[in-house]
Amino acid sequence: MKKIFILIMIVAFLVAFYVPKGEKYSVIVMAIAVVIFMFGMMKLSSKLPSKNDEEDDENI
Repeated sequence: MKKIFILIMIVAFLVAFYVPKGEKYSVIVMAIAVVIFMFGMMKLSSKLPSKNDEEDDENI
């Protein structure tokens, strides 16, 4: 599942930067690509442990 999100994020990143600027819908395509990229980053970073978790365990 992680590999799928990484692949989707790379495709969205490439689409956001290589969309032709002269087209009518280029801003919409770029905005959608950025939203997909941010959604993928959110999903991937949700699985990482927080830095504050270790400090909370020590206080208890």
